[in-house]
Amino acid sequence: MAGEAKVYLVGAGPGDPELITLKALRVLRAADAVVYDRLVSDEILSEIPDHAARIYVGKEGGTHSLPQSEISDLLVTLARQGKSVVRLKGGDPYIFGRGGEEALVLAREGVDFEVVPGVTAASGVMAGLNVPLTHRGLANGVRFVTGQCGKNVPLDLNWKSLADPDTTLVVYMGLAKLPEISAELIKAGMPADQPAMAVSKGTLQTETVVAGTIATLPKLVKDTRLAPPVLIVIGRVVTLAESLGRDLVRQIRESP
Repeated sequence: MAGEAKVYLVGAGPGDPELITLKALRVLRAADAVVYDRLVSDEILSEIPDHAARIYVGKEGGTHSLPQSEISDLLVTLARQGKSVVRLKGGDPYIFGRGGEEALVLAREGVDFEVVPGVTAASGVMAGLNVPLTHRGLANGVRFVTGQCGKNVPLDLNWKSLADPDTTLVVYMGLAKLPEISAELIKAGMPADQPAMAVSKGTLQTETVVAGTIATLPKLVKDTRLAPPVLIVIGRVVTLAESLGRDLVRQIRESP
């Protein structure tokens, strides 16, 4: 695989290094260059071969170490040097990972690429807590949205559609906008007592969980000072935490 002019868009999973796939490890261990994001663990990065170039392109607090257009151009340049390139992202590359944008550039430039799926945060974090995203009688579907947008810019979401109490709503990157999310969902008709939880650093040893309702969650999160990355889950499945959550039960009871 080394020396193969190809780009692999690889999902590293939700955080726990044991949740990366075998295929992802295989291509990572054979890479000539690895372009990686902030949420990839040190344990996974340790699998990169010594000879491979490591290029950090993560972002934090909305600040990009490298603009997205330059990241895509970098992948093209590395591949054209005859390298096997791994673009390593947290979660799954095609779920809020901008993998689609990079794939479009690679396809346009005629660069061979392959997507290696990863366990996305929504399924990985909630399964790790033993809380299902769908459950008969509680949630007949699930929706993923991003809570990230520009500073001082309101979220452009279809709040009426998202306020469905029969669907589990998962918000990625929504920590800063949680008060707005709560207010808009309630305004759109979601019951104020709809169960909701926020999970910080899900699947890791430093994982922290707070749970309440869509109305109370913003204050709980603020008082607990949850650190990003934070996944927000809204829906009646959250009520299963007391029955299935094990350590989650303790964390919820210790929450403000």
